[in-house]
Amino acid sequence: MSSPERAPEREPGALFLHEIHEQPRALRALLEHDAEFATVADVARERGRLVRFVGHGSSDNAATYGVYSFGLLAGWTAVRDSIALSVYFGAETEMSNSTVVALSQSGRTPDVVEYVRRARRAGAYTVALTNDAGSELAHVAEAVLQLAAGEERAVAATKTYVNQLAALALLAGHCGGQGERVAAGLRSVAEQLETALPELESQARGLAAPFAFVGRMFVIGRGPEFATAREIALKLLETCRTAAWPLTATDLAHGPVAVLDPLFPVARRDAARRAGGRRARAGVRGNDRRERRRSRRDRRRAVRPAGARAGASDSLADPLGGPRPVVRGGTRACERPQPGSSARPLEGHARALTRAAA
Repeated sequence: MSSPERAPEREPGALFLHEIHEQPRALRALLEHDAEFATVADVARERGRLVRFVGHGSSDNAATYGVYSFGLLAGWTAVRDSIALSVYFGAETEMSNSTVVALSQSGRTPDVVEYVRRARRAGAYTVALTNDAGSELAHVAEAVLQLAAGEERAVAATKTYVNQLAALALLAGHCGGQGERVAAGLRSVAEQLETALPELESQARGLAAPFAFVGRMFVIGRGPEFATAREIALKLLETCRTAAWPLTATDLAHGPVAVLDPLFPVARRDAARRAGGRRARAGVRGNDRRERRRSRRDRRRAVRPAGARAGASDSLADPLGGPRPVVRGGTRACERPQPGSSARPLEGHARALTRAAA
């Protein structure tokens, strides 16, 4: 008999979903290393108040969150540094007054390892944030902080990404003298995740059907939420083959808004708006009335004539087993339907999806 902890691999997406449900346990495991984060923070404080993040993919997305964590919790300057500048172009940068935090699930990404090796020679305090304490990255760095997420078998990272966000918040909290408060908040997050995941899974299933016919979309985020907007876009690309692109709300209003039409979903990540406040709402809606009027005008101009292509390429098959685009009444489902076409109900689905995501 198979272990109850093991997901049934024959069902498409089951392993991915199983590891999503492991996130609360992974967060609690991370907090067992709280003392190590406090120790690293003490050393980083002595080196200076500049932090450089390096990583690829989900790790780089988490680094976006790290910039805000250190700015808000510690009052430090943090940047997502260029790996190519150092490793491939040979730039020599003064790093003696900075801390380098290298993020890698496996700890084996070659250019991240090489960046850390060079940064350490240049005088930086180097920290490896990884799931493998015995990896090459952990070996070349001065300090190692374990993500403690456990083995991640699905290709798309889930619990590793969440633990990276938590680890960066915890480290920033300790650097700013707020470590205990942040740790308590993360314990609360683990409990909330455990409660919320079943309901979130149910809601996601409701959105999945119209999403199956979406070939392109924008994912909008602001401030710390932009990290997860980037991560959502990456997940849609690698698991659903959806051409998703992350944008800030401001970037969307300056040009990309012109491509929007009734079949173009826009998903929004916006904690500030949920928290309320006139200033936060005004920031999401636009800085002034002129910008809002321009955005509405651009959207009206962007709507194409009936029959114009509004979807993505033919290769929309979900690698986890989802459907390919279907043809109804001579019109591809990811295209704008012709008048009288039997594919017209799809437009209603897309509009409902856009409203739900917004």
